[in-house]
Amino acid sequence: MIALPASVLVLSAALATSPASMSPAPPQIVTSASGEARLTPDRANILIGVQTRGTSAAAAARDNNARQQAVIAAIVAAGIPRQQIATENYDVATETRTNPAGQNPVVTGYVVTNVVRVEVRRTDQVGPVIDAALAKGANQINALEFYSSSTDAGRRQALAEAIGKARGDAEAMARAGGGGLGPLLELSTADTGPRPMYRAAEMFTAKAAAPIEPGELTLRVQVTARWQFVPDR
Repeated sequence: MIALPASVLVLSAALATSPASMSPAPPQIVTSASGEARLTPDRANILIGVQTRGTSAAAAARDNNARQQAVIAAIVAAGIPRQQIATENYDVATETRTNPAGQNPVVTGYVVTNVVRVEVRRTDQVGPVIDAALAKGANQINALEFYSSSTDAGRRQALAEAIGKARGDAEAMARAGGGGLGPLLELSTADTGPRPMYRAAEMFTAKAAAPIEPGELTLRVQVTARWQFVPDR
């Protein structure tokens, strides 16, 4: 028996399955739909910062360390466990001014910024935490983000709604086309919007309680589905 080269075998297989020998692919119906779920926020993340300046990096850092320690102690006293407080960013930068002689800029001082992320698991604590931090020396509230601990359940609810809409549209299209839906061939999904976020200004006044309203979050998803179309006989 004579062995054929591998390339010939591959070519033979390709010829056996060439488009001319294949039957046309059955028609398909593709639909897309969106679904949403409305959630009540029950948690929040706050970025709280202390920024200090000094003639040297060491002096600015010492001032910053003392103030941030006081801020963290105040946050803990407001009811937030230490394990829910984490350093988000620590930065040391120079302040400069232009040299009139046109040479390199002259360093005039140093800026130290220390930002902590505070996880708040009760939204009614957000205002008191911000007020306590500002009262002890915080001078930046870089972000305030509300979210829900029920996001997974809400997303599944939105997916079920979207899939129901997509199937309803596909069934209507199939009937109008003189047939019905066959088996589901493909189903995919994607989130259609960013996570809702409320960003606060960098500077707050500590003279009155911060008016914080969590509002409502809307979670949206998009699905695309593909079915086989079965013509009426």
